Amino acid sequence: MDQLKTTPPQETKLHFLDYWRIIRIRKTVILAVFLLVVITATLVTFILPQTYASTARIKVERDTSDIRGLIEIGPYMQPFDPYFIETEFQVIQSELILSNVVQTLNLREDWGKKYQGGQTLKTTEALMLLKGRMDLQKVRNTSLIDLKVFSENAEEAARIANAVAETYREYRRDQRRRVTLDAIKVLEERLTEQDRVVQAAQQDVEKLRNELQISEADAMGNAAGPLIETETFRRLKGLEIETQAQFEKQNTLLQKLKGKSPQELRDVLPTATGDPSLNEYLQMLNVAQQNKIQLTKDLSEENPQVVAAKRQIEHLENKVEARCKGIMEGLEVTVASMKQHLDTLQTQVEGAKKEDIEKSKSSRPYYEAKQRYEEKVRFRTLLYNKLSGEKIDVEIPKTTVVEIVEHATPGFAPVKPNKVLNIILGVVIGLAVGVGLAFFIEYLDTSVKTIDDVERALQSPVLGVIPQNVGSLMQEGAESPHAEAYRVLRTNLLFSRKDDKLNTIAVVSAGAGEGKTTTVFNLATVFAQSNQRVIIVDSDLRRPALHKLLRVSNAIGLTNYLLKQNKLEEVIQTTSLATLDFLPSGKLPSSSLGILNSVQMKDLIAELKQRYDYVFFDSPPIMGVSDASILASEVDLTLQVIQYRRYPQPMNIRAKQLIEKVGGNLIGIVLNNINMSQDESYYYYSGYYHDYYYRSEETQAKAEAAEADKDGKGKTEIKQKY
Repeated sequence: MDQLKTTPPQETKLHFLDYWRIIRIRKTVILAVFLLVVITATLVTFILPQTYASTARIKVERDTSDIRGLIEIGPYMQPFDPYFIETEFQVIQSELILSNVVQTLNLREDWGKKYQGGQTLKTTEALMLLKGRMDLQKVRNTSLIDLKVFSENAEEAARIANAVAETYREYRRDQRRRVTLDAIKVLEERLTEQDRVVQAAQQDVEKLRNELQISEADAMGNAAGPLIETETFRRLKGLEIETQAQFEKQNTLLQKLKGKSPQELRDVLPTATGDPSLNEYLQMLNVAQQNKIQLTKDLSEENPQVVAAKRQIEHLENKVEARCKGIMEGLEVTVASMKQHLDTLQTQVEGAKKEDIEKSKSSRPYYEAKQRYEEKVRFRTLLYNKLSGEKIDVEIPKTTVVEIVEHATPGFAPVKPNKVLNIILGVVIGLAVGVGLAFFIEYLDTSVKTIDDVERALQSPVLGVIPQNVGSLMQEGAESPHAEAYRVLRTNLLFSRKDDKLNTIAVVSAGAGEGKTTTVFNLATVFAQSNQRVIIVDSDLRRPALHKLLRVSNAIGLTNYLLKQNKLEEVIQTTSLATLDFLPSGKLPSSSLGILNSVQMKDLIAELKQRYDYVFFDSPPIMGVSDASILASEVDLTLQVIQYRRYPQPMNIRAKQLIEKVGGNLIGIVLNNINMSQDESYYYYSGYYHDYYYRSEETQAKAEAAEADKDGKGKTEIKQKY
């Protein structure tokens, strides 16, 4: 029959049950760490001294006046400072505040008696202790600060909290007043100095005025003009400009009229000059001409009226001509007069200009000195106003910048240690540390844990799973709860053979103490209980143990036969099972360590193979002694025992490689010493079968007994097996 096929390696994926399995397996570690942490936390909590807390609540504002100051300009609003509260936190915890508290409450002596055996503490030590006992917290969305102080004495905690709050309040008040008074002092000194500067500047101005002979009218100005000379120059210049304009006007008119005829002058002059006499003559001439024209229509030229009209016209024309001539002559005289007046004004303007320049140049030092004097006076006025405003502002009531809203009171119950919280934290931390340590140990543990680990690492099938605390099946009997595990192993072993003639089996393991001796003994017992002739050969010549299980002598055995000291029939011993024989190891001489690798051993295996249905060989650990490798190469089948969670996987892999290297036929793996109570995944390999078969038998027996009672055929009382 074909050997059991090895399951191909699969990708390892952790399931929740895998984590639960680790917790169950490592529950001792978890419980130990958990109890250690919880007990330690509880003891420390009850050993720690009790600490009380007192809280003083203070309101902190920036420096502002109750009314607006004299020197304030702009909107009555202060800019928002996001760092103000944080800055005040640092101020409250600074040496400037706390040193006053230490001195006021005499904390150096009090804490020296309490913590330093009566020796007074240094100021720095007292400050460190005080700062460590303080806790500042800002009340959200307010300008309130909670100042909390911790102490072993409730009265002391309240006293210190109130002292810190009051000291900080006085510090803010004194700081504001001190800064203002210092500023006033500086302003007063500067104002006194400025008074001296103004007085000296005034004396310089008066001296220059006298030296330069500045008039009273000129002294009223702030610069070198307007002086009297300047005003004269301006007036003359104005007259010059006005006369120049009139001259240009009249001269232009005269030049245009000179080239015109008398008739053209008669037409132009009335409009250009606006002379009333000329206009009147022209109107009268026009009327006379109209009259003549009217008369000539009805009368002849010789008519006296016509002659009189002609004479009147001639007379009027002579007057017009004479008037035009007079206007022209008057215009020429006017232009000549204006020219002369204009020349005179220009001469006066040039003289006034020179005099003004000379006067301005000579008076400039005076006006420059006067400007400097006035600047010093203005600066002195600013200083005076500032000083007056500060003096008034310092007397104006200020909004309370620090207000103690709630005074600290002694606490009724200690706040530290928080016993409930500490114990809960101890439980949580202990559980977390325990579970973490369990997983860490599991991570470091590279031993075999599951069937999948074996089949994935060794590429060999697992034929059987043996639980813990398995004893001798020969003593426990065929109905032992552990027997089914070995029956499963026997069945898988038989089906794994490729040939029914393969009946010599060596049981090996990588290291000592993995249970191969118990495994080979109980497996042989199961075979023998099925009415098959079986012999167990104790091939572990260095540490034989099978004779102890059978309680027989190990005086003679395998070594005696191989050394040809005894015959085979003399070294084979019988057991309480008629179908089970035993060949002990015997005493091994120190000069015969390689006795298993001999012709006699091969002959023995061949002989036993003929006599018995199955031959089982116990062997030493294959990693430490060469005997196991030799034995694996000489028998038909090799069964490797791996103890659950004992040796690292690489060690078991190396053991398998050694078997294959010497040509051994590894038929499968036996997982031994499984803790069924910790890892229920193995329950179905052993416990399930026991419960299924034996509990079913008990149930059937009870049912038969109940039926017998019902029929009255038997009244025997049925008792449970366990």
